[in-house]
Amino acid sequence: MHNEIVWPAWIIAGSLTLLFFGLMLRAGRRLRFLADTPTSKAKGVFIGQVELAGRAVLSPPRCSFLAEVDCVWFNYTIEEEWARWETETYTDKDGKTQTRQVHKSGWTQIDRGGETPAFYVEDDTGTVQVQPEGAEIDSVSVFSEIAGRSDALYREKTTQSEISDSTGRRRFSEKAILLNAELFVTGHARERSDIVASEIAADRTQDMFLISCSGETRIQSGYRWKFWIFGVLMLTGLPVASLIQFQSAQMQPDVRVLVGIVAALLAVWLTGWLWMAFNSLVRLRNRTARGWSLIDVQLKRRADLIPRLVEVIRGLRDHERTVQTELASLRTQAVATAPGLPGPDIDSARPLLIAITERYPELKSSDAFLRLQRELSDTETRIALARDYYNSIATHLNTRLEIIPDRWFAPLAGLHAQPLLTAESFERAGVKVNFSST
Repeated sequence: MHNEIVWPAWIIAGSLTLLFFGLMLRAGRRLRFLADTPTSKAKGVFIGQVELAGRAVLSPPRCSFLAEVDCVWFNYTIEEEWARWETETYTDKDGKTQTRQVHKSGWTQIDRGGETPAFYVEDDTGTVQVQPEGAEIDSVSVFSEIAGRSDALYREKTTQSEISDSTGRRRFSEKAILLNAELFVTGHARERSDIVASEIAADRTQDMFLISCSGETRIQSGYRWKFWIFGVLMLTGLPVASLIQFQSAQMQPDVRVLVGIVAALLAVWLTGWLWMAFNSLVRLRNRTARGWSLIDVQLKRRADLIPRLVEVIRGLRDHERTVQTELASLRTQAVATAPGLPGPDIDSARPLLIAITERYPELKSSDAFLRLQRELSDTETRIALARDYYNSIATHLNTRLEIIPDRWFAPLAGLHAQPLLTAESFERAGVKVNFSST
């Protein structure tokens, strides 16, 4: 009789212990992942795992189905309540099989839908496109209402007929990311297929793709609470099962057994935490190296792009100068061939004008120079953002190497403090912009 009571308790407690241990590690890993990833500016989003904060924008915005509010993403569900009597079979205290009538009720989903278009996250430096498919979306509730048959809403938003045993009540709920809502996004940045720009989208190789209306601080706080709550539950499951065993056997609890179980659980907890923290430091080291490589990529981009742009602008300027010279010569020629007329004979010069038009496209060197100026400014901004990205990661890594307990096992991962980049320590040969003819 005791085994019928004890073994289910041990099996349930052991399963719950493993479950809570896994949930604890998952929460801790995500917490460290968020803490180890600096929040980038839109213009500083490159390829790889990034964090971004800004406003949700989309033109034209979507109109949500139930609340009819402007948004960039929405999802709705419609459920119908049912209630019925069911026959249930059970075994009484004498071991005989009996039947009884039980009243049951619940909700059945009868309709659902939404829209998940690509939208943009905008900050003071620009915009980044976000593909929400496959993301964990922490949205806000914009509609929640229960309607009866006499309410217009009951049939207005769905054409589904009533289910069997319906009580005549339907529950409508909708969540959305409102237009211009403040968002926090963490995910994998990749190059867009339509234009030369980055976008954040789902990637199976990454652990986390999250779009949240709550903000990074609140998200980290939630994972921190989950880490400790699941950790405490993991440590209490098996000791409680042991107490149930002693009570079912009508025995005094064996303190040595309880202490041994608690000590073993603490060892497992500590091993899991060390494994999680060690891997977190390794990922942080690799992300620091990647941050440095991004700076070199932008410097290479500047060295390759700017001289080519200068050559293009120089060519545009020379072409425009030639066009102006030929037009001035043409005007002088036209005046000379028609001295008695009040103005130049443009009609006689029309064939030459057509020839010049065919030889040279419409050129505006002033616009070209403005584009070059914007490109120079954009390139320097990208380099500065890449440097800030590296400094943010390096600062976090250096801090982790100094605090306890990370500093005790950081040498096992071969981690060392990384120097920060300053204006004096970050000097590279500048790209000379020279418009003089060669």
